[in-house]
Amino acid sequence: MYIWRRIEEDKALNNNIFSQINRRKVLTGLVAGCMVGAMPGFARRAQAQEVAQIGGRKIMTLSDGNLVLPISFLFPNVPEDELKTVLTENNLSTEQLEPTLNLTLVEDGDRKILFDAGSGPHFMPSAGKLGDAMMDAGIDPSEITDVVFTHGHPDHLWGIIDDFDEITFPEAVLHFPRAEWGFWRSEDAVEQMEEARKSFAVGAQNRLALMEDRVELFDPGQELVSGIEVVDTAGHTPGHSSFVLHGDGESLMVVGDALTNNVISFEKPQWPTGSDQDPDKGIETRKMLLDRLANDGMQLIGYHLPGNGVGYAEKAGDAYRFVQS
Repeated sequence: MYIWRRIEEDKALNNNIFSQINRRKVLTGLVAGCMVGAMPGFARRAQAQEVAQIGGRKIMTLSDGNLVLPISFLFPNVPEDELKTVLTENNLSTEQLEPTLNLTLVEDGDRKILFDAGSGPHFMPSAGKLGDAMMDAGIDPSEITDVVFTHGHPDHLWGIIDDFDEITFPEAVLHFPRAEWGFWRSEDAVEQMEEARKSFAVGAQNRLALMEDRVELFDPGQELVSGIEVVDTAGHTPGHSSFVLHGDGESLMVVGDALTNNVISFEKPQWPTGSDQDPDKGIETRKMLLDRLANDGMQLIGYHLPGNGVGYAEKAGDAYRFVQS
């Protein structure tokens, strides 16, 4: 009974996640076919695609589908006229965006390291497609040796548990940011969230409790599995982490949700976003991250960036631009 009560609880709470969404617009967007809010020239991504080789490691992206989010939710505290101008100039909708969900998979010898676990079936109908992408790549969930989490939001965490409260990846060690774990596991996590996101905390607490015996916590600056550097990118959530893969003189950073839009995160990093739990810290982190990526010429994979999320940050006057690989 607990299993189905938990699932129904997630579903019921999730109905309130984005109370400000115009339901008709969302459904219209879904029927229209998941346009992903991409600029002209950005190719629609494959379900599974090899995107890089770093230090002998094969790096793939796996699609979990996409989200459907209203502009009013994403950018509630940005001057409306300026926001509409930027969106229109870049052929983006002024009503809703449909950001992609790009998980990163690193194959390193006999290890298969998956970054984040996707949305699972109970978040949004346009998401939760990771199983299809893994099948497309010929990868069985039992082959995943490590799951490394950027943070605890539903589209990154909820897919770790199946409908029978079992870990989706039965052989995997689960790596979670220590500060992030402490926040979501705290007694007042639900109270700290605004009403529309209380289900984020409820869903996280349900899943982290079931993960507890399998979790290894990590801290910023630590070398994680297979020589992977942990980078502190807090702001989106209290313990949000990004990861740099180093090898053979090259580097690639998995940035998670530290950069969430291919236009605004790069051109207007100083704009607050409604998706950041700490908007001021989010701005600070974006500026730091973009500076490092651009100065180092480092390739990046963004969870919500278009196509398969792979590209570079380049300086563009006083700001930056995203150049898709």
